Amino acid sequence: MTPTPSAARTALLAEADKRILITDGAFGTEIQGWKLAEADYAGSLGLAKDQKGNNDILALTKPEVPEAIHRAYFAAGADIAETNTFSANRISQADYGAEHLVREINLDSARLARRIADEFAARDGRPRFVAGAIGPTNKTLSLSPDVNDPGFREIDWDFLVDVYHEQAAALVEGGADFVLIETVFDTLNAKAGIMAVKRLERDLGRDVPLMLSMTLTDLSGRNLSGHTVEAFWHAVRHAKPLTVGLNCSFGATQLRPHVKALAEIADTLIMVYPNAGLPNELGAYDELPETTASLVHEWAEAGQVNILGGCCGSTPQHIAAMARAVEGLPPRKLPSAPPVTRLAGLEPFTMAA
Repeated sequence: MTPTPSAARTALLAEADKRILITDGAFGTEIQGWKLAEADYAGSLGLAKDQKGNNDILALTKPEVPEAIHRAYFAAGADIAETNTFSANRISQADYGAEHLVREINLDSARLARRIADEFAARDGRPRFVAGAIGPTNKTLSLSPDVNDPGFREIDWDFLVDVYHEQAAALVEGGADFVLIETVFDTLNAKAGIMAVKRLERDLGRDVPLMLSMTLTDLSGRNLSGHTVEAFWHAVRHAKPLTVGLNCSFGATQLRPHVKALAEIADTLIMVYPNAGLPNELGAYDELPETTASLVHEWAEAGQVNILGGCCGSTPQHIAAMARAVEGLPPRKLPSAPPVTRLAGLEPFTMAA
């Protein structure tokens, strides 16, 4: 049975029908700007391993940092906050010896974003939303890490579904409106995430809206598991995500043809949040807010996007410039999808009716 659409799903669709919405920007590069020391990350948790670089744990040890970043993005014009939980899963947190804190990190991160979103919405009456962000982990179901054993996998399907379910459940309990499975480099990992969210829906007996965002790892327009954007859509369309799109990758310039391709076939909202260009030789991002804004403005003007934001290297200034650049432009209209059989290997395949 299909659950009744959640209030958040209905509200987002209503807002997206009126205008191009804005999601927030990078967290990692913004946190780097705080120049935090190991003690700031570790707090008083008493963990045995070094925590420096564990951005997600700041929800427990220094919540004023993610709070300030959320506030800056909402003040810049964002409609959606993505929780600071990209690596807040059992697999990634094992690197820091903090896997037992996964539920607590996600709960506190979602509650923090929820509180600030509600505060901004109360000020002006404009809805604000919270997307519970789930990264891809540092493991892959599709590829072997051992060149001498192509069939070897470090994890299996059932384990990854459980990992995603644990994180998604805590995010939703903490107040996330949607579950965002982002930076999808392995389509099979994403499908495990989809199953986890569908299982959570059954557990709760209610709608848990799903957002999916693929990342491209080469200029031909494929992710690490080899899927084109069209093949990726064919592989995940059955989940009926609230949004599908692209993030991270190479910056807006290189994403242009792939945004167009996805916008033409996906019968759901398109959300794209690119890096602020490509990093320089020192790993920093030099693309100015006005440059990024002018590039995404082209997509908006062509009717290809419904939600825009930024990924690595983007700042509140980038988000503010994007919001100004697309103000007043109509949102993308969803294409009608004829009822045909759509299949996907690495390439899309549509079976003739």
